[in-house]
Amino acid sequence: MTRIVRLTLLLAVLWVSTAKVGLAVEHTHFAAPEAETGQLNIFSSTDLEAIRPLIRDFQKLHPGVAIDYIDLFTADLYDVIRRNAPVEGRHPDLVISSAMDMQTKLVNDGFAKRHVSPETEMLPPWANWRNEAFGFTFEPAVIVYNSSVLEPEDVPQTRFELVRLLREKADTYRGRVATYDIAQSGVGYLFATQDALQAHTYGRLIESFGRTDVLLATSTSDMLDAIVAGRILIGYNLLGSYTRLRIAHGAPLAMVLPSDYTLVLSRVAFIHRDARHDATARSFLDYLLSRRGQTVMAGESHLYAIHPDIKGPATASELREKATGPLRPIRLGPGLLVFLDKLKQGRFLYDWHATVSRYGLSEQD
Repeated sequence: MTRIVRLTLLLAVLWVSTAKVGLAVEHTHFAAPEAETGQLNIFSSTDLEAIRPLIRDFQKLHPGVAIDYIDLFTADLYDVIRRNAPVEGRHPDLVISSAMDMQTKLVNDGFAKRHVSPETEMLPPWANWRNEAFGFTFEPAVIVYNSSVLEPEDVPQTRFELVRLLREKADTYRGRVATYDIAQSGVGYLFATQDALQAHTYGRLIESFGRTDVLLATSTSDMLDAIVAGRILIGYNLLGSYTRLRIAHGAPLAMVLPSDYTLVLSRVAFIHRDARHDATARSFLDYLLSRRGQTVMAGESHLYAIHPDIKGPATASELREKATGPLRPIRLGPGLLVFLDKLKQGRFLYDWHATVSRYGLSEQD
């Protein structure tokens, strides 16, 4: 069978595996604290627990605004926006996702409105693309483990050490390591493609995953649940923000900023071109970038504030201080479109899945 035929078959399988009878949607309505004078529809991939403090604080400033928060997986969110599809009868005013490449593609294809304000001008150039897409967090991709289960000598500090651990203790870690299913997770695909660009350990790493029957998941939250329960010993490339939030709530977790390099993503927001509540969307975006919003983001949401003047835990400043190796922020811009080219994406998925055994995390529960 030729490579092209194999690739076509694989893409067909991936399409079937990712097709859904219905979207996995979490819809939360935040009623206006006072008499309703405005509305806002946010479509996002950010976990409700992390976004709730920000919405509540925004409503303190704008007590007449009711907010409907539609929570979707990154890939589903991207598909909904591309199809201009309503979700539960609503269309988005503001779109937020951790899948920076997908957000860039949507903006590049004309789904965003331009926005300029003192808050947007505060951003570093790599986190503001064309005054349409705005990165508002500074979140590391980390290695996570259960601090009450994993032996200290087994905690990998680099990808080299993780590869060696999986080679030397293959039986111990077989079926006990997890990462994203990159065919189903937008942020997982983003991290995998960035790893392929950054690391000369990339090939050996995914080979090690394949040899030890790595378990694949669609979200950081699923992997954190499994690590806390002891079903998984190590999670790779998980979102440090969600991990930190769990730790703050008492979970027996610890995370490693890999010292060979640590990828850093910025959660991206844009105002939808057809926003029906345009002024409120602009106000919420500016709030996310403001000193007040960024302080809440670091303090209650643990989403790692990007604002250079915000100090302390869960900030870009703290992350730079604690990192023992280089931080690699993922830059917004056309470079992120490369791996969304259909042919290149198909080849990347083919090579990745040909190497990594496809075991679903939920199937091991």
